[in-house]
Amino acid sequence: MSQPTFLFSLRNAGIHPDDDAEIRLKKSLLIFATGLVCLGSMLWLFLYGQLGPQFSATEPFIFQILLVGNLLYFFHSGNFNLFRHSQLALFLFAPFAVQWGIGNFITASGTSLWGLLAPIGAILFIGPRESIAWFIAYIFLTALSGFFDYYLADNLAATAPKIAMHTSVFFFALNFAAISAIVYLLLRYAVIEKARAQAELEATHQKLQEEQERSERLLLNILPGPIAERLKHDKQTIADGFADVTVMFVDIVNFTRIAEGMTPQQVFAMLNRIFSSFDELAEQYGVEKIKTIGDAYMVAGGLNNEQSNYSRAIAELAIAMRDLLRRDFVVNDMHLDVRIGIGTGPIVAGVVGKKKFIYDLWGDTVNLASRITSEGVPGMIQVDETTYHRLAGDFAFLEPQTIYLKGKGNTVVHRLDGATASAMPASVSGELTG
Repeated sequence: MSQPTFLFSLRNAGIHPDDDAEIRLKKSLLIFATGLVCLGSMLWLFLYGQLGPQFSATEPFIFQILLVGNLLYFFHSGNFNLFRHSQLALFLFAPFAVQWGIGNFITASGTSLWGLLAPIGAILFIGPRESIAWFIAYIFLTALSGFFDYYLADNLAATAPKIAMHTSVFFFALNFAAISAIVYLLLRYAVIEKARAQAELEATHQKLQEEQERSERLLLNILPGPIAERLKHDKQTIADGFADVTVMFVDIVNFTRIAEGMTPQQVFAMLNRIFSSFDELAEQYGVEKIKTIGDAYMVAGGLNNEQSNYSRAIAELAIAMRDLLRRDFVVNDMHLDVRIGIGTGPIVAGVVGKKKFIYDLWGDTVNLASRITSEGVPGMIQVDETTYHRLAGDFAFLEPQTIYLKGKGNTVVHRLDGATASAMPASVSGELTG
């Protein structure tokens, strides 16, 4: 347990919570590269000491101290920009310094190849554009070494330690293999970490999408679709005037008296069954549910151009609601009855408030529909004059009545009985005549 924990802590050392994914990857890669170079150089130094000639280990040892010291300073200071440039400088110059200390390119078995880690590391730790300067520096130092090796070959040969051919070949292969392994491991690590980060990003994006969809559904449960879109993209107050809207209220008869003998859970379950069924019917007939007010249910047609004959859709919905309660005693286990009132005319609609807001309707048409409902007879659908003239050709009505409405005085209302045979869908009309 201690070793994986140590490696995990080392890999994440120097990473701050506010670092983005790219910076996290670059820091982790550079720490990983530092560990690989330290391990590889220590192995090289040990093998060279065993198989090669005796030479001063001061320069390689200083290189190790500088690498580790620079890493510890980064952990302490958190200055990643300084750390990556100074560490890349060590990667670049130290191999050439070691090679020059041993002799030439041949006697040092191509130790300067380790300097290639600087431009490769610059691509991974800084960026492709910034790596160009590091690559040019590597090529310059290589050319400089080749120049001195070529023109000072005789002098270097006289002072260079004598190294057996098989030892030189062995360390050439070792240097090529070590550099290749480090480059491969760095690239593999980078790809794995990027894939892991991408998977985490996709998982986060998926969760964000799910939360967004959940929020969308919640918003659409509160507001009509077009209003929800406007609210998301426009911070201004939403208030619209409509010249012609059909509004309907459905009120449960004697609800207060019935609810007195029930527990709160029973009352909630009863209303939830009925109003959920009403929601399904409202969606089926393409009209907009506005809200529930205690035991009353309010819908409207003509707000969002959902259909051209919205008054008829409201009337059909009213009949469907009334008939549902009369025949489905799973939904209506208390055998409740309703009063229904419908009014048509101009209204104002908008979103009220900034917190716990609601989409609501105002105007004389809304008041008229509400009062027609409250003064209605249980099981009866009552409509105003405007609605009656719009529906008279497709629906059967009982004789009109004059009732007194508060604030309106004596008002003529028409009692909707049902759809005429010619107005019914063919399947329904055939069932009735058969």
